[in-house]
Amino acid sequence: MILRVINHKFHYEMENLCRVFYPYETIRVLHGDEEGEDSLCVVTSLEESGDGFNIKVRVNGENRECFESDYNDCEREMAVLLFGILCSVTGYTPQWGILTGVRPSKLMNTLITEKGEGEAVEYFNSKLLVSPQKTDLALSVAKAEEKIMQMSDEKSFSLYVSIPFCPTRCNYCSFVSHSIAQAKKLLPEYVEKLCEEIRITAEIANSLGLRLESVYWGGGTPTTLSAEQLEKICCEIEENFDLSFCREYTIEAGRADTVTPEKLDVIRSHAVTRISVNPQTFNDDVLVSIGRRHTVSDVIDVYETARQKGFDNINMDLIAGLTDDSFESFCRSVDKAVELSPENITLHTLALKRSSTIVTGGIDVESGETANRMLEYAQKQFYAHGYVPYYMYRQSRSLGNLENVGWCKQGYECLYNIFMMEECHTILGVGAGAVIKLKEPFGRNIERIFNYKYPYEYISRFDTLLERKARIKEFYDEVNR
Repeated sequence: MILRVINHKFHYEMENLCRVFYPYETIRVLHGDEEGEDSLCVVTSLEESGDGFNIKVRVNGENRECFESDYNDCEREMAVLLFGILCSVTGYTPQWGILTGVRPSKLMNTLITEKGEGEAVEYFNSKLLVSPQKTDLALSVAKAEEKIMQMSDEKSFSLYVSIPFCPTRCNYCSFVSHSIAQAKKLLPEYVEKLCEEIRITAEIANSLGLRLESVYWGGGTPTTLSAEQLEKICCEIEENFDLSFCREYTIEAGRADTVTPEKLDVIRSHAVTRISVNPQTFNDDVLVSIGRRHTVSDVIDVYETARQKGFDNINMDLIAGLTDDSFESFCRSVDKAVELSPENITLHTLALKRSSTIVTGGIDVESGETANRMLEYAQKQFYAHGYVPYYMYRQSRSLGNLENVGWCKQGYECLYNIFMMEECHTILGVGAGAVIKLKEPFGRNIERIFNYKYPYEYISRFDTLLERKARIKEFYDEVNR
């Protein structure tokens, strides 16, 4: 499809909104009189007129327009026009209205601070066209997050440990993760370099007097490492970081085909307080369709073994809209999850990432309407079984422009998820693909430092990577002047 942009700078938001309705389309953005033709064409224009601006939107012959006196509100008004006309053309009304941002709950908290709760809710409903149900969800999450964010102060930080390896790559995945079959020979050197980066990062954090609040191992799948490698990294963290203020320590044990009793024993013997055992679905046929090599029975066995070994804070992930997953089978997955009763359940909406097999292979997926029904059923069941929503984010190209929500039993919020998503303190990342996010104390400025994405590049260019870390101290020296 073509998105034609005339006399305005709002192309990014208009493109995101078009993608909500046409997630499979390649969108070409043309400015002014640039030539281009397509069977589907969206035209957006802004013209100065007297004391304000005429805003016009046209989609394949259907036109809408309005007048706005305040330039600062022109982008939102254009989005409202485009949303209305695309709803009419497609017969589909997305629940999040014109809101395409990653962090709706963060926006809700900002609006509450500026306007108060009542006006913030009204703004979501009337100005952003968010449905009452999604507005209520954003408000609930915003309140839960606010309590956790108050734990963080100017000296707080979290540590993220990246293990970008998996036994296989799922068909929906676009993360930079590598199958063990292809990358196994890299693992010993990767672990050595990772341990060195942990030591150097700790030296910097300690020299700045920073306080470690949470640790999170993600990936990939951290439990693709051997028990000995897990032990080595755990020891490196404990020997170099002061964990006396650490409120939470998570390791993802996400794939049942990577978890052994020995690995659970190693994790349990260290400072780890929380693990993830992620089924994604409790349907064996769907597991096969998405490219996983374990069964539902394997997941349940790992979960029960973890319980027997004393893990009392476990997360499980589910995904709405997976290949070959019907509404009915998804509901059965939700029912099984609440029956097992983990402390956390994180419910994701399938995101159609361009580099994933599900997109490049042309595999059919469930529609946005069905995905929303799935989320509604899950929400009802989670509330009924004592879970509350505590964090939320959205990804581009998610089915129906829908959300990912963390649900937990009271008192079991994942602190790292909130600290990271709401950007309330610094995140120091180590490992291939990790990102350092430096948060200005008492301010909004965020500066990012990126590690090399691929393990072989991380290893071969490790010295350059370490040079970048000098920026951490420079950042804090600058903001503390």
